[in-house]
Amino acid sequence: MTSNAQQRAALTIATLAAFNTPFMGSAVNIALPAIGAEFAIDAVLLSWVSTAFILAAAMFLVPMGRLADIRGRKRVFMAGMGVFTVASLAASFTSSASSLIACRIAQGIGSAMTFGTGLPILISVFPPQRRGKVLGINVSAVYLGLSLGPFLGGLITRYLGWRCIFLAVVPMGVVILILVPLYLKGEWAEARGERFDLTGSLVYGLGLASLMYGFSRLPATTGMILVACGVLALVAFYRIEMAAGAPVMNMALLRNNVVFALSNAAALIHYSATFAIGFLLSLYLQYIKAMPPESAGIVLVAQPVVMALLSPLAGSLSDRFEPRVVASIGMALTTAGLVSLMFLDISTPLGFIVAGLVSLGVGFALFSSPNTNAVMSSVASRDYGIATGTLGTMRLVGQMFSMGIAMLIFAFVMGRVPITPEHYGQFLTSARIAFTVFSILCFAGIFMSLARGKVR
Repeated sequence: MTSNAQQRAALTIATLAAFNTPFMGSAVNIALPAIGAEFAIDAVLLSWVSTAFILAAAMFLVPMGRLADIRGRKRVFMAGMGVFTVASLAASFTSSASSLIACRIAQGIGSAMTFGTGLPILISVFPPQRRGKVLGINVSAVYLGLSLGPFLGGLITRYLGWRCIFLAVVPMGVVILILVPLYLKGEWAEARGERFDLTGSLVYGLGLASLMYGFSRLPATTGMILVACGVLALVAFYRIEMAAGAPVMNMALLRNNVVFALSNAAALIHYSATFAIGFLLSLYLQYIKAMPPESAGIVLVAQPVVMALLSPLAGSLSDRFEPRVVASIGMALTTAGLVSLMFLDISTPLGFIVAGLVSLGVGFALFSSPNTNAVMSSVASRDYGIATGTLGTMRLVGQMFSMGIAMLIFAFVMGRVPITPEHYGQFLTSARIAFTVFSILCFAGIFMSLARGKVR
């Protein structure tokens, strides 16, 4: 039985870690126009400042979750926080877009190591009847990071420069690295002694990288070839994992556990439909509306503030009611928010945009915690690392596809050009097409969420 002190320590450390990464991501989104101006890069390459982080995290999340189950979750968590903190420090001193993207890749790897272990540690020390509330607190920390990121990122970008955004997360990383050995006693490695599937991990990572880079190169022939290679690699990964004695991703969970499979599918669809919202609206507000970074951040903060406030309530609701019902209502509200953004133009009132963001925030809060609760409640404790890694991968692959859809639309509608006044009309067309695609995706996801079945 885990002591109350151990539970409090795990919750504090996991909550601090859950805040750090989303704060960085949302703050960097606000700084993108400033980064683009300093390095003189086009819209597609600029999107890689965000996408590189997501891709690296997606490539490493499942392997790191499995490695943590074998070698120890606390050990991998500590290493990941170290990598993330050092990469953040290095990013603040970069002198080119390529070196910044390299640092973002390293941040993504560190983030994968912490996310793939922090949540399983949390789940391991709390009993099932308290998980919904605890997950709600953890998700609320994520949304608090998302809330403060645009506002503080805008202020930092305007008055201190975008490089200071990366410096801002370094002290938090150092604090976490001090707290873990002092207060988080013990280790969790339910799969200790099992073999790590290196072949499957490599094929999986290369498949995702080929798929995403191919997306950014479309409609060129090289892009089509890379996308095809990525799809073939992921098919090969599925076959490798089905034959492996100790797979890095337990395909049996996806094949035989309906709740687990459909909950992960719902997460994939939800994040595919929503992640690029911050990227697109940050550019829209600063280019089309000519708003300074801090003002754009204040507008964008509407969504994550609502998410942060409602996530603990949503988590508690999923302890009392079927998570699929709460999550499906959330996805329906997300769809409504996306539909409202399909009508953006140069004269759209800010109040209309904020109302859409509030709807998205309520929907996201009602979806995320209950969906996570459904996933973790559907597996045995020895599979917590794989379950968290799989769910996190759905989140990151969804975010990756969301950015990929946005990049693909930019490539077809705008081409590889900077976002300048003569291209504003094409940018608005691109944004409206993207929100239309996202609305259709999210609407289909409602039925996926409802079909998952009962947890209890």
